[in-house]
Amino acid sequence: MAETEAPNHTPDARAERRAQRLAQQIGAFARGHGGSAEGQIAYVGEVGTRIVLVGENGEWGDLVAPSYDIAKRAVELSGITAHEDFDGELAAKVRTGRYEWTRMAGIQIGGTRNT
Repeated sequence: MAETEAPNHTPDARAERRAQRLAQQIGAFARGHGGSAEGQIAYVGEVGTRIVLVGENGEWGDLVAPSYDIAKRAVELSGITAHEDFDGELAAKVRTGRYEWTRMAGIQIGGTRNT
């Protein structure tokens, strides 16, 4: 470590703090949506890594971490079940509403506008 670098400002310490904040957000999501949640981590390129969450009640949401390693650490800290893929059993738990259906239809040619 360089002499001018403070021990609590190392990249690893910053990454750990970011993972802890994300884990707290994951925990708050789980508590707000039935008490538990499951998730899937997906790398989305330069912007980072997406953590898709599905609550016990079927509601879903997502968070973006700056890196895959931080996302993985946040999921580990939160204690939720992480799935390799967003298909099958996990996808079947998602409950969609009118907003999602109109939004999906709105991006298709000829679909209704979502204004």
